[in-house]
Amino acid sequence: MHDDVAPLSHSRSGSGEPLVLLHALGLARSWQPVIPALAERFDVLAVDLPGFGESQPLPPSVEPTPAAMAAAVATLLDDLGIGAAHLVGNSLGGWVALELAALRPTASLTLLAPAGLWRQDTPRYCRISLGTSRWLAEHAPGVLSRLVGHPVGRTLVLGQSHGRPWRMTPQQARAEIADLGTSPGFPATFRATLRRRYEPSAALDAPVTVAFGSRDFILLPRQSRHVERLPRGTHVVRLPGSGHIPMTDDPEAVTALIGASTVRARPAL
Repeated sequence: MHDDVAPLSHSRSGSGEPLVLLHALGLARSWQPVIPALAERFDVLAVDLPGFGESQPLPPSVEPTPAAMAAAVATLLDDLGIGAAHLVGNSLGGWVALELAALRPTASLTLLAPAGLWRQDTPRYCRISLGTSRWLAEHAPGVLSRLVGHPVGRTLVLGQSHGRPWRMTPQQARAEIADLGTSPGFPATFRATLRRRYEPSAALDAPVTVAFGSRDFILLPRQSRHVERLPRGTHVVRLPGSGHIPMTDDPEAVTALIGASTVRARPAL
């Protein structure tokens, strides 16, 4: 990794085997609903990817591809003295987790609605959906913030990405809108994924679990869920009632899924 890359911001809580959480595009705080329960069992490291949350973007000379982000996370884990960790990624974070597992020893991989599992480039539907969400969050945050004050408004604003948006609090919804609209790394990272897909570069010796919510209207099944690109033996799970960001839809189910996935792993170092 480049020497001029700033250290990544992260939170750390709990004790036990190391478990690394990697967030979706523009949603650095999305793991908060599950961190307390996970911290009862694991040493939980929630990482702000470059350009999101409190982490600085990568230098202008470094294109923020999933592989480049994985390299930055690898540097962080090395600096912290963390060996083979359980990796958990949502959306973009799932793609980054796959790239990270190719760089360093990994105990297990849990992928929640991972990006990158398409046949060629990012499907046009995904581009339009994510681009529109960013534009609205950036240019109309006041309108969106007022709408999400009511359960019907939360369903209208967040129904594409969340299976049960009415269960979110107005504060959760507003925080998500703010993160999505203000993350400085969004434009460059979004562009860096448009002409790419996940390309298996090495055999992964860690067990892989992949899960999609039944109400995920971002990753459509025929376009963006080509699980055959994942290692043979990947455990495929359906999350009933959850959307693209399942941690807010059903924290208990996500926590249980992560726990079950790590049980299938070899011991972390």
